[in-house]
Amino acid sequence: MAKKRALLVMGRSGQIATELRTHAAATDFSLQCCGRETVDLTHFQDVDALLATTKPALVVNAAAFTAVDAAEKDPENAFAVNCHGVANLAEGCRKLDLPLIHISTDYVFDGNKRGAYREDDPIDPVNVYGASKAAGEKALRERHDRHVILRTSWVYSPFGNNFVKTMLKLGAERETLSVVSDQFGCPTAAADVAGAVIAISKAILDGKTDGFGTFHYCGAGAASRFEFAEEIFRGAAQRGAVTPAKLIPISTGDYETTAARPLNTELSCLKILDNFDINTLPWREPLEGCVAKILLPTKR
Repeated sequence: MAKKRALLVMGRSGQIATELRTHAAATDFSLQCCGRETVDLTHFQDVDALLATTKPALVVNAAAFTAVDAAEKDPENAFAVNCHGVANLAEGCRKLDLPLIHISTDYVFDGNKRGAYREDDPIDPVNVYGASKAAGEKALRERHDRHVILRTSWVYSPFGNNFVKTMLKLGAERETLSVVSDQFGCPTAAADVAGAVIAISKAILDGKTDGFGTFHYCGAGAASRFEFAEEIFRGAAQRGAVTPAKLIPISTGDYETTAARPLNTELSCLKILDNFDINTLPWREPLEGCVAKILLPTKR
């Protein structure tokens, strides 16, 4: 039996890292996921030592400071993880000539474009989280050529904290629920992002030389937060779960948050299709299965 190729994943308990463990089991990759208790990305010596010890074939960075409102209050830590940590990882991978796949976000854009953002559209984040992720992208590009920046959007899964789980929780508690209807993005299953990461990893390690750069991957088609919530509750109701009697669409201005949100972060995924032959699923398709998994424990 051929020896499995080792993937080192930064991030252990996050949505994408969790799904990567599931996807890798059916491939010729072995996976090691490292959380904050294993390595501090903000210290280069720790990163350097980990890479030297584990000797991976490829590195995936799924670690990030993702709490958008918390980042506004704690920019130092947001930039430490999302920028300086990425810079350290890029330096370490460059030193050993290791390809690096880095997960980024639609929040690097200001949200003012009509239609889908392409990879080469100008970035102009409107909050600290987006700025820290944009700075991380820049740090990576400046330090290591053999990289893939994979931007995604509105990630959800049965694990961790995300919009789907929040809606199901609130929907079970409230008769009426107000949801923003003028913010648009592309709901994306973490499982699908993991599948794209595995496909890109295989292509690069199999010798693809034109697969580096920045790519978008997300659910196909745009939805408002309100439409996303409607679809979540439709699936929940079909499974007998408690859902709100009434959903009320509201504007961003009516819903106060610490950090500003971009109004449109729809992403074009044509480049990843052209370069890697990776298709995206209509955003509604994976959602049904995710809702079912989240609700499953409550029906036992």
